[in-house]
Amino acid sequence: MFGRAPKKSDNSKYYEVLGVSKNATQDDLKKAYRKAAIKNHPDKGGDPEKFKELAQAYEVLSDPEKREIYDQYGEDALKEGMGGGGGMHDPFDIFQSFFGGGGGSSRGRRQRRGEDVVHPLKVSLEDLYSGISKKLSLSRNVLCSKCNGKGSKSGASMKCSSCQGTGMKVSIRQLGPSMIQQMQHPCNECKGTGETINDKDRCPQCKGEKVVQEKKVLEVIVEKGMQNGQKITFPGEADEAPDTVTGDIVFVLQQKEHPKFKRKGDDLFVEHTLSLTEALCGFQFILTHLDGRQLLIKSNPGEVIKPDQFKAIYEEGMPMYRRPFMKGKLYIHFTVEFPDSLSPEQVKALEAVLPPKPLTEMTDMELDECEETTLHDVNIEEEMRRKQMHEAYDEDEDMHGGGGAQRVQCAQQRERNRGERRERVIVVVVARRPIVARRVATPPPPPPPPPLLAPFLWPPLVLLLLLLLLLLLLPSQIRAKFEPRFSGSVPGL
Repeated sequence: MFGRAPKKSDNSKYYEVLGVSKNATQDDLKKAYRKAAIKNHPDKGGDPEKFKELAQAYEVLSDPEKREIYDQYGEDALKEGMGGGGGMHDPFDIFQSFFGGGGGSSRGRRQRRGEDVVHPLKVSLEDLYSGISKKLSLSRNVLCSKCNGKGSKSGASMKCSSCQGTGMKVSIRQLGPSMIQQMQHPCNECKGTGETINDKDRCPQCKGEKVVQEKKVLEVIVEKGMQNGQKITFPGEADEAPDTVTGDIVFVLQQKEHPKFKRKGDDLFVEHTLSLTEALCGFQFILTHLDGRQLLIKSNPGEVIKPDQFKAIYEEGMPMYRRPFMKGKLYIHFTVEFPDSLSPEQVKALEAVLPPKPLTEMTDMELDECEETTLHDVNIEEEMRRKQMHEAYDEDEDMHGGGGAQRVQCAQQRERNRGERRERVIVVVVARRPIVARRVATPPPPPPPPPLLAPFLWPPLVLLLLLLLLLLLLPSQIRAKFEPRFSGSVPGL
């Protein structure tokens, strides 16, 4: 763990709880804790909170590393995890560890649970369909029968002086002026047990290890309808250890791939390919089931099977777990295999029995305006894969900044080409008939030139001309009619 050293806080509380000075030795701490713990033990009418504080104080001060941190930074540093412990041990565990298990506590030492041992078990789909029993031989650790898991003849053991019976060691390194590293690891002296045994007192059978290996045969029963990944548990059959609740042995089913059947829940799926004749005229085949039974599969009279069609057979799927007399469905996925080509005779024979083709009436002029095309065989998956690789290559170049302007121009050109292709109308005519010479149509005569004026403009134009003519003629008549006639000179002149 890395972190900044915290601010100093109260570093005298634990000494006050035990009633010792800061210069107290390990012997002084032991004597003080022994006296106070016996006095305040809850089983003897003591205060549980006081008993807990005593255990907490002794656990910290009896560990040299934790005591050093406490003296330097106080209780807050331990709460923040610098002292290895995000949490103190059970006060009753500390009490019994101190007194070697003879403290007389009616609570007893709390046992931890051992780890489960997990084994994968490969099974076939046939095993899951019909059920199977398998016997497996395993090796595991059991408590030594000679010393009853004590590790010594007399059962005597001493608390490890290196870890003070905790089984864990805490190491601290100064990384900088205000940076420290704290690591917690099992004690090397006692291998994490918190106890040591003298060589002369070691059990001759287990050599002080407290456990020995034994082989055990387990019968694993795979029931009908079990699922892939389902667990089969043998409680309390894992490795034994002193003061530990034995864990379980767990087998996890791993279904092997089946060449024919696929399982989804309680249903089974199988693929079957039909010829075009079978799809149109009927079929019949035998399917070997997972339990060896032969199933006769046949179509109904006059039934036509379409490509990618599914058919179901009830009560022929997987047995349901713990309800083996109930089963799921068996689905058959049909694939129709078409011939690559047909002879002219076969085409005529099919046209005679199949419904007529839809007629597409097209004139010669419409055909002349169409562009002839050619259909090619293509592997669409390969085409898509190649295009994806090409696009990935282009994206990689874009990321490295190479040829950006040119690629933008190419992309725009490709988009224009795609737009032109969308606007172009292509008619594909597929017909199984010989290609005959096409009649060349005589080009039509050129259209007459357009008229100078539209027909609807002529009437108003004629009317306008008449009005102009009247305006030119009318003034002369009026002037001749109303102009005064003079027969001589003007009077007065």
